[in-house]
Amino acid sequence: MSRVLQSFQSYLRRTNKPLWLIMISISVYGLLLVASVNRALTTNYFKTQLVAVILGYIAAVLLTRLDYREISNYWYLAAAFCTFLVVYTLIFGVSATGSSGVNARAWIELPGGTTFQPSELAKIGFMITFSKHLSVLKKHELLQHPLFVCSLGLHALIPIVLTHLQGDDGAAVIFFCMFLAMSFAAGVQFRYFAAVFGAILIMAPLAWKYVLADYQKKRFLYMMDPEADPLGLGFQQIQGKISIGSGRLWGQGLFNGPRVARNTVSLQHSDFIFSVAGEELGFLGCSLIIILLFALLIGTLYCARKSSDDLGTCLCFGFFGMIASQSIFNLGMCLSLLPVMGVTLPFFSAGGSSTVCFYLGYGLVQSVYLYKDDSDKVKLRL
Repeated sequence: MSRVLQSFQSYLRRTNKPLWLIMISISVYGLLLVASVNRALTTNYFKTQLVAVILGYIAAVLLTRLDYREISNYWYLAAAFCTFLVVYTLIFGVSATGSSGVNARAWIELPGGTTFQPSELAKIGFMITFSKHLSVLKKHELLQHPLFVCSLGLHALIPIVLTHLQGDDGAAVIFFCMFLAMSFAAGVQFRYFAAVFGAILIMAPLAWKYVLADYQKKRFLYMMDPEADPLGLGFQQIQGKISIGSGRLWGQGLFNGPRVARNTVSLQHSDFIFSVAGEELGFLGCSLIIILLFALLIGTLYCARKSSDDLGTCLCFGFFGMIASQSIFNLGMCLSLLPVMGVTLPFFSAGGSSTVCFYLGYGLVQSVYLYKDDSDKVKLRL
């Protein structure tokens, strides 16, 4: 028993302890919000979220104990497994058909009636494979060669296109943001970023006409004027803003929000969990969410700075890009600054698949910090 305690103490000494404190604070806060929403729902999302958080912490600790460089050596397994899952879901997955033409085939049904969203795991797989790709190119000084830079774009297009075909364009946008963050960290020249954004501007009219579905176009239009369809596509954002504003400075008290109890805002347990914080904990509660997520991002950048190699830096920036982009898009949705796109608030929104996978990404960041001095490696044997 004493040896186990000594090993655990040694582990804690070498990890980023402030980052653990931030992560624990986020987990507790997120669980409290989901518990508050749970009273208004027939499905016990709190139980699912609690199990996901526990599994996530176990996975994060185990992953932290493994050297991220050893994990990256098996990038081809991560690529093959994640691609298989996403393609399988595209063909045999469960469809979620909603109003206004929404039709996303992004889930796999598991025994017991639970579902799993492979695109969430694919984000972690992309962190590993794309970091390895970037580090190899940088090692051989190939990042300045246009052909090899194009190979990075093709790499990123695989998950982007597959998730778009699933109907999960929110995930496709997150993959794109991760691609930008990791490419920037590796030192890809700005002219290539300019070329990417130039191509987007040129292709935007074609995408609007041929790629976006009618309901997606309407979401962009009603984002600017949700009152134009107050009982349809504008309903969720209008009610979300009312809930956030009703809390004022201090909120109406945790577990005391009347709009939360009536489940006024649809998907308030997941995509619109921020509205729960606004109503029940007010401006201060909303500010705390932003502060905690910002602290997590700063801690991630600190781990990237301490990394001993480009691989570790890119992994950290992959996690940074994922958390930052999802946070911005989710808060933008809740405040009617961006269209509704099915993006959850990291670590706060209820969702077993996304929660566990977020912790996997966090475990990789802690692994980068733990092995920054090339000591005490734990190797994988397959």
